Amino acid sequence: MIDVKLLRERFEFLKHALAKRDQTLAEKLERAAQYDKRWREVKKELDTLRAQRNALLKTIAIKKRRGEEVKELIERSAHISHQIKQMEEEEKTLHNAFLSVWYTIPNVPHSSTPEGEDETQNVEIRRWGKVVKEGGEAHYIIGERLKMMDFDRGRKMSGHRFVVLWDKLAKLERALINFMLDLHSEQGYKEVWVPHLVKKHSVFNTGQLPKFEEDLYSTQDDLYLIPTAEVSLVNLHAGERLDNLPLKYMAYTPCYRREAGAYGKDIRGMIRQHQFDKVELVWFSTPQHSYTHLETLVRDAEEVLKRLELPYRVVALCTGDLGFCATKTYDIEVWIPSQNTYREISSCSNCEDFQARRARIKTKDGQLVHTLNGSGVAVGRTLVALLENFVEDAGVRIPRALQPYTGFDYIHFQ
Repeated sequence: MIDVKLLRERFEFLKHALAKRDQTLAEKLERAAQYDKRWREVKKELDTLRAQRNALLKTIAIKKRRGEEVKELIERSAHISHQIKQMEEEEKTLHNAFLSVWYTIPNVPHSSTPEGEDETQNVEIRRWGKVVKEGGEAHYIIGERLKMMDFDRGRKMSGHRFVVLWDKLAKLERALINFMLDLHSEQGYKEVWVPHLVKKHSVFNTGQLPKFEEDLYSTQDDLYLIPTAEVSLVNLHAGERLDNLPLKYMAYTPCYRREAGAYGKDIRGMIRQHQFDKVELVWFSTPQHSYTHLETLVRDAEEVLKRLELPYRVVALCTGDLGFCATKTYDIEVWIPSQNTYREISSCSNCEDFQARRARIKTKDGQLVHTLNGSGVAVGRTLVALLENFVEDAGVRIPRALQPYTGFDYIHFQ
């Protein structure tokens, strides 16, 4: 979350900065400021009343030892105690009201983030690779022709937005995971095997709660299925002080999302699933170097697509398309021939100290660290891109970099 000092000391700056994201945030900020102001006033009054009561209690004790009358003082003390109790309830109510608003305020965009209202105003930074296919069959048609992509059985056991992969496509999914982990290991990331079920505070720390609760799967034990390994990786160091920064972690996990806000989008195929595989990259950085590290993170994710010979582009998200926790984000978008467009396959963000403030992660000298995260990359969407970009008359060609992992160089139509 944002430093509350910005609300108290630089309100107009904060209001202007967040208006670049969404004009409607001004009303939330006003409410938050009002709750915070009244809460601080009540807190100050409470401190005064408590001091008065403490002074009275000392006086009462002295007078009792002297054998003097203290009835009036006791009544006055009781009255003040009653006032304190009432004001403590008001203080708690005000603070909870403030937090209920404050926790839904997104991060402040970085000055280098392009301004814009929505994804149509994102800025292309660069492209790589030659687009050789335009149009053609969608991946789900190719997968069904291979008899290895089975949406009917996915629906039968789990409902819509689930798939069963068979035989060589199942092996291709696993090969992609291992390929990505090995590549990122070469780049200096430490591999971590993490829980897929986490406590509520862990999801809060990384910004999914309370803002995006409708997109999360939860259990009766008050545990949440992770929407991304970012949740587990960031919380590895919750409440800790870190040395020898930067720290670079990677983890493969399945990810689980309701996609509640995506009703009607990408109904067919594997582009948008409730369960999908991803290799996630997370950095813990010093504030002084986090934007340099963001550029490195993006290049590390790009290398996956380069080695797989997949054409892609990098875009800087505008303020209106920025994620909740991010100050600056680059999306890497891979070419999807059947849609004649580039689709997001990785999102690389600097969250500055937004998550670290919630999770209480600091440097040895007491600074809040900066956290960065990026997909390295989404495995299912990579499989989609491979099928559509490398389909031929007889089947699907496997790029050379993957062949040591698959053990085959071609998947034939059956």
